[in-house]
Amino acid sequence: MEAAAPAYARWFDEGQIAGLSKELGDPPEFATLRKSAFEAFLRLPVEPDPLYRKYAYFRGTDLTQASPSITGPPVGLPPLPAHVIRVVHDGSGSRAEVPEELRAAGVQVRTLPHILRAGDEAMSEFLAGIDIKGQRIDKFEALTAAFLNRGLEIDVPARCALPVRVQDLTIFSRPQEALAIRRHVHAGAQSRVIVSEEVYSTGGASGQRYYGSTNRVHADDSARVAYLSVHAPDEKVVASYSRSAIVGPNSQMAWVSAGYGGFRTRTRNYSDVVGNGGDLTDLQSFYGDNQQAYDSYVQITHIGTDTHGQSITRGVFKDESRGVSRGLARMEKEARKTISYLSEHAMLLSKGARSDTIPVLEILCRDVKATHSSSVAPVDPERIFYLESRGIPRQEAIRMISEGFLSYVFDRAPIEGLRDLLFPHLTQRWEGRQIAWTESGYPALPALDLHGVQSGGEWRFDTKLR
Repeated sequence: MEAAAPAYARWFDEGQIAGLSKELGDPPEFATLRKSAFEAFLRLPVEPDPLYRKYAYFRGTDLTQASPSITGPPVGLPPLPAHVIRVVHDGSGSRAEVPEELRAAGVQVRTLPHILRAGDEAMSEFLAGIDIKGQRIDKFEALTAAFLNRGLEIDVPARCALPVRVQDLTIFSRPQEALAIRRHVHAGAQSRVIVSEEVYSTGGASGQRYYGSTNRVHADDSARVAYLSVHAPDEKVVASYSRSAIVGPNSQMAWVSAGYGGFRTRTRNYSDVVGNGGDLTDLQSFYGDNQQAYDSYVQITHIGTDTHGQSITRGVFKDESRGVSRGLARMEKEARKTISYLSEHAMLLSKGARSDTIPVLEILCRDVKATHSSSVAPVDPERIFYLESRGIPRQEAIRMISEGFLSYVFDRAPIEGLRDLLFPHLTQRWEGRQIAWTESGYPALPALDLHGVQSGGEWRFDTKLR
């Protein structure tokens, strides 16, 4: 029997929010924002757009015991890879390790305690963009703002000579933890930045936990930025991701997401390509089994001229898992010579699995090229038969087809060898094992590198139409 709808109003009370403000020493502006955000959480729907509310699936969610005030000892960590900034969020707080050569190059990293000590101006800048009354905000984004107990700011100066690699680790190690993290990444002109936001847990826990992630990325002129999210906690974690990007002139920005764990996972990506010649790529992949559910929305807004955008989402679902992916490509009135593409496809491996794919194009000007594709289907029986005729067992054939289906996303990411790095995680999940953070095995990714050259003329509007 399907679980009942959540009783959101009974989860938390204002006393928890006031207590968190006192514990962290919030300045008045921050304390007021928390209170307003909590009030918004109580009144807002899970999905703000009434057209899509029937797709919002959070049944079985119960965060009654979750608390942003729960603390614990720091988790164990593997050796720090060379030339890598590592930031860790766990029960003990947030801590950052920055190589000396990056400090000397002008790279600045601040966590929430440093931001709180920096004064009102720093706090106002950190909180900028949180619009409690805005049309985009929904119930879980408001909850993340109310629970905000971790934070990170990264500022990479213009023309930084060194590539900047940031490994951002969130480790759940305590029962009923609630970790809400806000991140700002500023990539100066002509800089190269790659960030991996990785979420793990130390094993099974009683009661559900909450992970709230709000990310804002600003890529200046001719910058190259790749932001990779690997969501692999245990199946007690309810997660909400809210991401936004501003892509400047001739800059390249890529969101890359790999969903392997959690109970209910919601992602919202809003990217504005404001600079002429800007390039935005949004790549998402999900593997769901048991009772997992993924809810994804991507919006790419083309504002500058001669811009490029693509969104590719693929999911594989088995057992009674669920997925919904929605994409919107919007071309504003001055966004001439835009090329935009939406692709949303899902593969169902069980009769109980379900997925919905909904691509939308909104074109407000001429002289653009915009396309989309979508499908939801079981595995092609002819492909299974072909592999079986070569001596491959049926289940292994289905697995190979599914892995190839998801690799379509990984192979298009601007990260060197990403497919090989993520497939061990996919293998564990396919075999029914959790991707646990333990002293005997840390699943954190190694150093990552950007690959490829500037897009140049190969995607330019005039070239594509020849």
